[in-house]
Amino acid sequence: MYRVLDIDSEGRVAELTGDLHVAPPPEGVVRWIDLEKQDAAQLALLAERFKFHPLTIEDCAHFNQRPKVDEYPDYLFIVTHGFELSPSPECELTAMELHTFLSERYVVTVHDEPIAPLEAVWQRLKSERGAAQHGADFISYLIADGVVDMYFPVVDSIADEVETLEEEILSGPEPGDTLGRLFRLKRVLVRLRKVVGPQRDVFAHLSKRGSGPVGERTALYFRDVQDHVFRISEALEMARVLLSGALDAHLWSGSQRTNEIMKRLTLLSAILLPRAFITGFFGQNFERMPFGSQLVFVAMLVSCVVVPGGMLYFFLRSRWF
Repeated sequence: MYRVLDIDSEGRVAELTGDLHVAPPPEGVVRWIDLEKQDAAQLALLAERFKFHPLTIEDCAHFNQRPKVDEYPDYLFIVTHGFELSPSPECELTAMELHTFLSERYVVTVHDEPIAPLEAVWQRLKSERGAAQHGADFISYLIADGVVDMYFPVVDSIADEVETLEEEILSGPEPGDTLGRLFRLKRVLVRLRKVVGPQRDVFAHLSKRGSGPVGERTALYFRDVQDHVFRISEALEMARVLLSGALDAHLWSGSQRTNEIMKRLTLLSAILLPRAFITGFFGQNFERMPFGSQLVFVAMLVSCVVVPGGMLYFFLRSRWF
């Protein structure tokens, strides 16, 4: 569905709907066209009226693009990604891919699902007259800034989860799903880092422009977004290091528990070994038992108790148990 926002030179904002206004704006007007849940006919209309390159239209038909900036004679084609983290223990990521056509006089955004920061910018432009007077590139900056800011709650949630796992691992017996949670977080971090790296390059490119669709004034704002992406990248790298440490601690803890079990089994075997020898030796068939069979039988019973008990006392005193 199309929706259109027109902003004139005096900052007046008009919200329009329908296909009639899906076209380059008249002189003195900045136009933002937002298309959600696009289909082939709607994309063909964009290609016809804006003369967009077929490759960009093809990209908009398939939402599996990496973050990038493609330059064309009259516009920039920008792909950015946002993420939300589900509150469930599975830590599932919800990806939000946004395609933006940016020219000096218009912004066209295409996305498959509702994006909360984009909607917030839309409402802000409708209500704040001053925010709507800075041009198409500033609208693109506001959208990009909102999309990038979606990462901070995700990164904070991951950091909190890693700290929780570390405390569980180091505090004692761990829940049975600890290893599964560690690897789920690892997959989340890998997915985020695959996006954040290229997205950092996108905003580095936009922040260095001083002519064309992105003016020198707005390039400074994109530089701030680039700084946010750098901070997110550093936070993800730190989370990756902490997660690797938590995984190593989990494996070390499991190894220590195994070693402790093996040590106790070995000590138990050592305690019972003399008893097994005594009972095995005196279980042989003798024609004549020395010192009388009754005395030897009593000595055997006493040794079966005293020898293991003495060994147990020695191990306990040495703190081997």
